[in-house]
Amino acid sequence: MTETIIDAEFIAEQNAKVLEATQSDYRALGEQLARRGKNIDEIKARVSTFGVAVPSWGVGTGGTRFARFPGAGEPRHIFDKLEDCALIHQLSGATPSVSLHFPWDRVDDPIELKGRGNALGLGFDAVNSNTFQDQANQTHSYKYGSLSHADTATRQQAIDHNIECISFGQALGSKALTIWVGDGSNFPGQTNFARQFERYLDSAKKIYAHLPPDWRVFTEHKMFEPAFYSTVVQDWGTNYLIATELGDQAFCLVDLGHHAPNVNIEMIVSRLIQFGKLGGFHFNDSKYGDDDLDTGSIDPYRLFLVFNELVDAEHNAAPDFNPAHMLDQSHNVTDPIESLMVSAMEVQRAYAQALIVNRPALEHAQEFNDALGATTILKTAFRTDVSPILAMARADKGNSIDPIATYRASGYRVRVAKIRPAIASGTSGIV
Repeated sequence: MTETIIDAEFIAEQNAKVLEATQSDYRALGEQLARRGKNIDEIKARVSTFGVAVPSWGVGTGGTRFARFPGAGEPRHIFDKLEDCALIHQLSGATPSVSLHFPWDRVDDPIELKGRGNALGLGFDAVNSNTFQDQANQTHSYKYGSLSHADTATRQQAIDHNIECISFGQALGSKALTIWVGDGSNFPGQTNFARQFERYLDSAKKIYAHLPPDWRVFTEHKMFEPAFYSTVVQDWGTNYLIATELGDQAFCLVDLGHHAPNVNIEMIVSRLIQFGKLGGFHFNDSKYGDDDLDTGSIDPYRLFLVFNELVDAEHNAAPDFNPAHMLDQSHNVTDPIESLMVSAMEVQRAYAQALIVNRPALEHAQEFNDALGATTILKTAFRTDVSPILAMARADKGNSIDPIATYRASGYRVRVAKIRPAIASGTSGIV
């Protein structure tokens, strides 16, 4: 039996306060959608099974280059993190798995970690390697790069770390490895672009050779940072080249914050789907760069447009279409649990909105160059408040109709703050 963090009867009591109003809203929305030829129960069923992985690092308070301000009751280790993640899933019903980051989440016994996850009803999504930071007792520094470093021994250290992550992930039941590197340069002439990329590809191929046959590897591109003049894997085109060079088990991961402002991310998603190389997402939002803001907090319409492409791929039965969905955020001024719950629900919201798009009408408008008609069809779906669908999907599964209200009423943060020692402030850097 799955261990629950909040008593199920308490959730039921909170739901009872708003259930009648939620059911009324659901019926009203159902009538509206029926006039558009959409069955609300079918949409609810699809949304109910849609999940997004929670990042283990996301349940701790983030920070900036300047400062980090810890919150009360922050997790001390991965087992505390799993409890927070289990709470998020218990209330939202939208986060059935956790994405781990190594060595941040390293433990001596991965079987114990897997057992704890199973007890809490959580699976393990893609494991993430870390060669963008130097760790304690590390032999070679990544100051000047990792997988693309000019020094053979440093590259091998980074390769070995990724291979170790695969082994750890296998013990947990994970099926994918995500690789992001901060490799690049800060000055013109600092590095030879071609040789640096050749070294990266050579290193990535050595990691790829250790992938189990049922695994995938996701390589992640990012426009800039921490290198500010050039970045080795700087855009989706380079990422596509990498995935193509590596082989059939290699795919591109799209982080919404890793692009320049105004870049058409939904078109990138379409291109990667078209050529069979979309691996998945790190969902977040941004205003200036890689801000790692809460998903949908700045541009929910763009999130919807991304999901419009994903649902279009489902609708057209795109071959080998199986993207991984993960959150990747930094919570500096909010309770991380609240932010992650809201973000997971925003991802589900965008999915539900994309499901109610009138696809035959959209395709007709596109074929006959009806630009205004096509964009109106999309806006009609986006402007539809699908909250009753999400709420009833949660209610049907015994999750919370209003996760934030239930979470606050439970007193969970106050309770764990008494158990988990306060963390001193004054440090910097994103968790």
